[in-house]
Amino acid sequence: MRVLLIDVTCKVGSTGKIVYDLYTELNNQGHIAGIAFGRGPVINEPNIFKFGIDMETAFHALMNRVTGVHGSFSLISTIRLIRFIEKFNPDVIHIHELHGYFVNINMVMNFISKRNIKVIWTFHCEYMYEGKGHVYSDSEDLHWSRKREYPKSLLLDFSKWNVKRYKKSFEKFNDLIIVSPSNWLANRIKNTYLNRFDIRVINNGINQEIFKPKDASYLIQKHCLFNKKIVLSVAPNLMGERKGGKRVLELANMLKDTPYHFILIGVKEDEVEQHDNVLMIPRTENQSILADYYSLADIFLILSVRENFPTTCIESLSCGTPIVGFDTGGTSETAVYPYGKFFEYANLNEIKEYLISDFVMNKETITNSIIDYSKKYSKMNMLDSYIQLYLIGD
Repeated sequence: MRVLLIDVTCKVGSTGKIVYDLYTELNNQGHIAGIAFGRGPVINEPNIFKFGIDMETAFHALMNRVTGVHGSFSLISTIRLIRFIEKFNPDVIHIHELHGYFVNINMVMNFISKRNIKVIWTFHCEYMYEGKGHVYSDSEDLHWSRKREYPKSLLLDFSKWNVKRYKKSFEKFNDLIIVSPSNWLANRIKNTYLNRFDIRVINNGINQEIFKPKDASYLIQKHCLFNKKIVLSVAPNLMGERKGGKRVLELANMLKDTPYHFILIGVKEDEVEQHDNVLMIPRTENQSILADYYSLADIFLILSVRENFPTTCIESLSCGTPIVGFDTGGTSETAVYPYGKFFEYANLNEIKEYLISDFVMNKETITNSIIDYSKKYSKMNMLDSYIQLYLIGD
């Protein structure tokens, strides 16, 4: 079986790691896998091809800002992708992300729909039916027009027009399986024009050889955290409007007279004022160090406006640390009580009361059961589920 995986990146970022893991496992099982990706460093491995041209991607992003039209440029990059598909001649095409200024989306969709190839498309976000936002939200917390939603535009918003074009291209597909990492997103998809397709759920998986309980006592000494209960929040841009960093700081201020100490990973230098009970750390791609901090924490806190199926939650669980957060999007699907406790959006008072009054269970007493629970989020479970999906009908 020949499987071609298409994504914006390869080896980096959440989807880029999933794509490379699938590529590796397929080849290990005797299949022939390839990756076509649009952005990032060139990777010199068999059947991995960066089709995106960086200068064209920059031009695409500029034109999106000026015109409000997304996914309609990058003509040369798109031709390079189509030629690679023809050359590789796959039995299965597995698409992940096509947005990101690196490809002409409709041109690729129209080409693939004409070929008698099984197509799997994993929706990691809502872009293909919203035309805006990774995970789109109409929360009252976000006081801006759709123009400020990714992909941003300066003057005009053609997101609805873009979606109409995508809909016409999807109408050309007869056999397409859409995969969602969460039930929440799957149900959202079912309420759109895409409901005629086979929609399935495969949870994201992580490398539990990296994310596992570790001795992180050195961090207590490094950061002078003796006799503290640690609350950890992690996001690539934690202080961004969507990731809830401002609310984490609000909660930290509400708990400043308690043993709780907050560690925020993903904060830019001088982005916010310092707080006595808050340690701010820049974003890191070092997964081993992240696992140390997850293992150190007593609680992982996620206060995003909305998430699909946040990988940070399953990383925390795999390190034996329970979750507290807002019940928005698919976040609460990651853990059942007592491994996770989720509250109405923006209700910091209830979270505060839970932490100081109700949260009496010592982490050590449930660590082993959390780890057992988290095993369903192993990378191999996810990979096996996708490979079985490729083989259906063969």
